[in-house]
Amino acid sequence: MIKHLLAALLSLATWLAQGQTLPMDLMAIATQRGLIGMSVVATCGDQVTDVVHHGSRRLSPALPVTDDTRFRIASISKLVTAMGLMKLHEQGAFSLDDDVSPALGFTFRNPSHPNTPITYRMLLSHRASLQDGTGYANFLTATYNNAPPPPISQLVVPGGSWYTANMWRTEAPGSYFTYSNATYGIVGTLIEAHSGQRFDAYMRQHILLPMGIEGSFNIQDLDDIGQLATLYRNNIAQADNFGGVMPPAPNLSGYIIGSNGLYFAPQGGLRCSALELAQVLRLMHGEGTVDGVTILQPGTYATMVANEWQWNGTNGDNYYGLFRSWGLGAHRITATPGGDVVLPGILMLGHAGEAYGLISDLYLEPATGFGLVFITNGYTPGNNYTFGVNSAFYRVEEEVFAALGTHARPACLSTDIPDAGWTSPLRTRGRLVEWAGEGLATLEAFDATGRLVERATLNDEAPWLPGTNNLLLLRATDASGRTYHLKLP
Repeated sequence: MIKHLLAALLSLATWLAQGQTLPMDLMAIATQRGLIGMSVVATCGDQVTDVVHHGSRRLSPALPVTDDTRFRIASISKLVTAMGLMKLHEQGAFSLDDDVSPALGFTFRNPSHPNTPITYRMLLSHRASLQDGTGYANFLTATYNNAPPPPISQLVVPGGSWYTANMWRTEAPGSYFTYSNATYGIVGTLIEAHSGQRFDAYMRQHILLPMGIEGSFNIQDLDDIGQLATLYRNNIAQADNFGGVMPPAPNLSGYIIGSNGLYFAPQGGLRCSALELAQVLRLMHGEGTVDGVTILQPGTYATMVANEWQWNGTNGDNYYGLFRSWGLGAHRITATPGGDVVLPGILMLGHAGEAYGLISDLYLEPATGFGLVFITNGYTPGNNYTFGVNSAFYRVEEEVFAALGTHARPACLSTDIPDAGWTSPLRTRGRLVEWAGEGLATLEAFDATGRLVERATLNDEAPWLPGTNNLLLLRATDASGRTYHLKLP
């Protein structure tokens, strides 16, 4: 028993030496991984509990990341875009299983399956069989540089000027998951077609401003261009390198609403701050309502985050294990070991993003209300992002998630831990803690404020005696990633 007590004390001493606060741990991660700038926010239910910024939003001159710094958040934009289309669905503009062709004004079909209608549900869940073929990049260039931009039909209909055969998969629509940016260009176009507004204007009026987000899909809407973060790879600017000067407004006089929603980048072009993204977490916790404002009805929100696709080994591209379940615009984290793990054993909802050197993450744990936002605007030379050790996320994401799991999530744990539905191998006998499961388990002890105070490695040979008396909760994580909670009297 003395051997195990010494091991537990050594584990605790090592943890204490590594840093005891969230800012300390996050700044150490940012320094070690060579991040240029970083914003991290944690939420618990309806409250923002932690805000940490580090580094520079712009390198020359060096300007710090602040509460007001906005980033081009990449694919988290898709989650917000999906809310826009679901708002129109809620208002009766269409049914999720309707054919989208009438609204688009052209026949939108996979040439290999011309008799299979493509529906709104398929598009939102990346099961429409459209993919980012070789025509996509050139079409984006034409979209941003031509006035007016070309219609999106020229990308997806055979014979179009930018059409390539590999824009479509061979599998039938509805049968295969393929994460696709082009798909959300179609979603943005449908939002315009049904609303009669430009995509950026509709999203700002009906989704962003009511949610408390003053960021926008249109850079011209930003109130302080000097707070916009430049995105970098190896200290070389990749995007939003405006030097604090608003770029000239584009000529949109010939813009045809409902012809090409890609112009305002519904797939990745939302610019907002980490604190503004926390509004999305708060809305998700409120099942469609935030600060007393209902953006989506609870039933609409529930439909949006419900499972539409589950990977079975052959029915989609799971992107190295990162994508295993999807809703209507929402990434559903199953916490499968080695794959889509944000925190071991924790089911979550949200979205991730990556573009131009930026990484972004937004995830909510519905069971507890714990939410997180992580954004970095790039890395310094020699610090390219590396693959994770325990998941399909990058290593830096794993480390940020772990720091948030250690310091922020415990305060959000309910004092009423639900019955897990199985006999827990985590037990107490007096002040001794026993592990009756197979193999080793990581044990974490939380005090009455919900903060992690001790950690040890436990096996079934001997009990552990925590050094702190005033404990509220114990949590054990076994080798498979399953977690067990035990509330103390």
